Amino acid sequence: MFQAIANAAFLILAGVLWSRLKPFGTDAAQMRRSLTSLVYGFLLPALVLLVLWRAPLGVAALQVAFVAAACVLGGLGIAWAWFRWQGTPPRVLGTVLLAAGWGNFTYLGLPVLEGALGGWARSVAIQFDLFAATPLLLTLGILLASRLGGRASPRGLLRELVMVPPIWAALAGVLLNLAGVPLGEWLEQLLEMLATGVVPLMLFSTGLALRWASGVREKLVLVVPVLLIRLAVAPLAILALAGALGVTGELRTAVVLEAAMPSMVLGLVLCDRFGLDTALYAEIVVLTTALAAVTLPLWFALLGTL
Repeated sequence: MFQAIANAAFLILAGVLWSRLKPFGTDAAQMRRSLTSLVYGFLLPALVLLVLWRAPLGVAALQVAFVAAACVLGGLGIAWAWFRWQGTPPRVLGTVLLAAGWGNFTYLGLPVLEGALGGWARSVAIQFDLFAATPLLLTLGILLASRLGGRASPRGLLRELVMVPPIWAALAGVLLNLAGVPLGEWLEQLLEMLATGVVPLMLFSTGLALRWASGVREKLVLVVPVLLIRLAVAPLAILALAGALGVTGELRTAVVLEAAMPSMVLGLVLCDRFGLDTALYAEIVVLTTALAAVTLPLWFALLGTL
């Protein structure tokens, strides 16, 4: 676990330093968009197809999807209740809801789970994200962001969902798996080769996206509740839910670690697009990502004693 966190931290830090130092005169924002497009549109679908084609699909997959939906909706519900009670303005409310509800389930969750638990755990991270978190983000998340940010989505919610390459890859992988279609050796080697680029590029691009704005002390009343929800309350609730569902062993460890991931980086794009507080969201991402380097090993150690 510690090695996995250290490797992830190194690649994220490398991205942060690259964005600050700008070697070879590269523009960090343009580089991040290029890397993200490559991973999101080509390499990640290859990984998703490979993993879900080979992964055992049964009750465990349904449990992961249910737990993931509960994680997102639970975080949203708690954040909504707290910040509405505080009288938070709509634009800021939309920002903290995105940060509290959705974690970095794939970009950080996948390498952490794989490093801590082994290659089998890649399917948990992918199922957690694509079977529940991403569909909820592209429907409920966009709906909340557009309503609270004051900018309507230029495309319908259904079209937003359809335009996600990893979801198509997930659907293909599940159908091929259930149909018992064999994965040929040549295709498996090709998909494996493409999949190897996903984790380092995702983590490096995460570092490129992290940015800091001044005035965080004045925003602690907004930031601290999100930190608690994302890094402590959500995984604790999922730990209890996993017990109620009979999820035990390494699968329980995997879903709780997924629930403990820091706020998703993709939220920066949604904040820009729908007029939310991008600076506040960026600060939350930086802080939750930094603190996750401490809280994730703590959760892993705690789960090992249960």
